[in-house]
Amino acid sequence: MKTRLPLVLAAAALLAACAHAPPQQRSPIAQWEPSPNFDARRPMLIVIHATEEGSAEQALHTLRTANSGGPVSAHYLVGRDGTIYQLVDDADRAWQAGAGRWGTITELNSASIGIELDNDGESPFAQAEIDALIRLLDDLCTRLGIPRDAIIAHADLAPARKRDPGFRFPWKQLADAGFGKWPQGPLVDPPPGFDPWMALRVLGYPLEIDASPGYADTVRAFHRHYRGDENDVLDAEDARILHALTRLPAPAATP
Repeated sequence: MKTRLPLVLAAAALLAACAHAPPQQRSPIAQWEPSPNFDARRPMLIVIHATEEGSAEQALHTLRTANSGGPVSAHYLVGRDGTIYQLVDDADRAWQAGAGRWGTITELNSASIGIELDNDGESPFAQAEIDALIRLLDDLCTRLGIPRDAIIAHADLAPARKRDPGFRFPWKQLADAGFGKWPQGPLVDPPPGFDPWMALRVLGYPLEIDASPGYADTVRAFHRHYRGDENDVLDAEDARILHALTRLPAPAATP
C-alpha cells in the first residue's frame, strides 16, 4: 500500500485541479483545429474607485455580494492600512466600471482592471493606502503590459453617474511615482484657436454621452482629477492644463 499512496495522492490532486479548471469555450458543432496564433484578452486601463463605505470589511462583503444596484465586484481592494486584497483574477471580467466610455472604449469592464480604495468618499486618503496602491500599479503595469499613463478615475468614464475616487484623491502623487497623466513643466496659455472641448475628447472624456448643460458633469470630473475641486465651468487655467496634457512632445534634438 505504501508504494501506491503517492500515485493515489497524485491522481487525487489532478482530479481536484480539473474540478477547478474553467470550462473550455468550444462549439459542439465545429471541428476543433487549434491554431497557436492567439493570446489572452488583456486589460488596457486601470480604473480607480473609492468604496464610499465605512470599512474594508464592509466593502469586502459588498464586493462579494451586491449593492443597491445588484452584484458588484472589483479585481482589487486596498485597505486604509495598506492591505491589498484580490477578489477577481486579472484575466477575468470584474463587474466594476458599469456603463460609460473612455475614448473609443465603450465596454470598460472587458478592457480594464478595477481597484477599489477603502475610503468613505469624503476623507483624505491614508498614506499607507496610497503607497500600497502605487506598489500594486507597478505590479499590474509590469505584469500585464498596461501603459503607466492609462490610469483613470471611475468618474472620468462615467461623469454623470459617478464621483469616485473623489476630489481628495492625490493624482499628483501617483504622477510623481510614474502613473497616470499629469501636466509636465510650466503651464502656458494655449495658442489661438485651441479648443478645450476637443482636448477633453482627446484625453478620453465622453462628451458624446454627457447630456448636462455645458458638459457640466464632464468638467466636474476633470476638475476632480486635475484641480482637486468640483467646479463645473471651464476656465483659463483648465485650458492651460488641457494644452499641457494634449500637446505633442518636442522632437528630440539632432546630434
